[in-house]
Amino acid sequence: MPYLNLSYASAEAPAAAELAAVLTDLTVRLLGKKRELTVVTLQRVALADWFLGGAVLGEGQSGALLEIRITAGTNTKAEKAAFIRAVFDALATRLPGLVPASYVALHEPAADAWGYGGLSQEFRYIQGQLL
Repeated sequence: MPYLNLSYASAEAPAAAELAAVLTDLTVRLLGKKRELTVVTLQRVALADWFLGGAVLGEGQSGALLEIRITAGTNTKAEKAAFIRAVFDALATRLPGLVPASYVALHEPAADAWGYGGLSQEFRYIQGQLL
């Protein structure tokens, strides 16, 4: 049940639906998450509001920050590293001049600290073990 939020600044960018589809596909394929529970939000930031090293991005540059929440302990270091690489590569082909200082941050809340549909992930796990 991942939640992804992509903030990005770019003079040229693909349609929002394309970005959401690519991020969803990578999350399903590389992290093994369920497509039907994957939520993606997008926030396009004005170039004048994206700063790198204290200065506005230069001509032809783009910047991005993807934050994703996945339940702690559900993915290996290798899976997370592959996801970070693949997301950067996918964004670099879609956001012209993507700067290297574009980040992917995986936040891993504890299973008892988040959930969906009014139930924590830990509750869902325990419930599944009792069946």
